[in-house]
Amino acid sequence: MESRIKSLGHPVHPMLVMFPVALFVTAVIFDFADIVGGPRYLGEVAYWNILVGLIGGVLAAAAGAVDLLAIPAGTRAKRIGVSHAAVNIAVLLLFAAIWTVRLTADQRGAGGAIFAIEVVALGAVGLGAWFGGELVDRLGVGVDRDAGLNASSSLSPAPADGMGRMGDAR
Repeated sequence: MESRIKSLGHPVHPMLVMFPVALFVTAVIFDFADIVGGPRYLGEVAYWNILVGLIGGVLAAAAGAVDLLAIPAGTRAKRIGVSHAAVNIAVLLLFAAIWTVRLTADQRGAGGAIFAIEVVALGAVGLGAWFGGELVDRLGVGVDRDAGLNASSSLSPAPADGMGRMGDAR
């Protein structure tokens, strides 16, 4: 199945995803540095990283939604795609809540509770990225119109011939 939104022949959704992921990870690193005694401006930079990450995340979600709607119902790819979308929407909502709390605070830096939520959100980013990798690398969604939409999980043992077919068992 090929991606519905492309730029120069390449799917747009994966191009957009890297920005919010990198910005959220960097925000958490900067908040950690701020909490353990780094320069105070790191909390402010983390705050702005979260805002820009949210904007990028909404754009990536919009492009991903177009591709998700094109996946045939009843396939493993649709189930993984819905899981991917749900986890990443939860990530966006968590970071939006964090940003909103920081917006109204006297200081833009994160405290211990906010930082703990950021760490949980980063764990969810990892899970969402795994689902995305499963869609692209294992199921070929957004890559090839002849993808195997019911291929087994990448956590399953690799097929003998490396092409998705079981080798001769002789």
